[in-house]
Amino acid sequence: MNPDFSGPDAWIDAVSAVFMVVGALMSLGAAIGLLRFPDLLSRMHAATKPQVLGLFLLLAAIGLQMRTCSVWPVLAAAWIFQLLTVPVSAHMVGRAGYRTKHLHRELLTADELEAVVQKAAAETALEDSSDDGRQR
Repeated sequence: MNPDFSGPDAWIDAVSAVFMVVGALMSLGAAIGLLRFPDLLSRMHAATKPQVLGLFLLLAAIGLQMRTCSVWPVLAAAWIFQLLTVPVSAHMVGRAGYRTKHLHRELLTADELEAVVQKAAAETALEDSSDDGRQR
């Protein structure tokens, strides 16, 4: 008995297998980047970009393999939640790391945040000095 590899189920299985392998490799790349990159900002990039795409591919593979429409809204909600939370958390970690000097400035091609941080520090120092004068 010869199996039929030309039907629609075979194509769905092939596409989902490719999605699983590529998604797993993207997630593996994110994990390796977290371990091997030299500073916080590079690691943050590795943790967010390939991980979100890898998760999308894995969720799409699950949806294709389940072969029901009822699972797609749940998978879409999981991916949308990742799309909303991962960039925000990475942004907050990046700003905190920048302010606490947990980065290699020589690896930055452009430092667009330096002027904003200096302005905020000057405003904070001005407020602190005016508060000290009123409390005495």
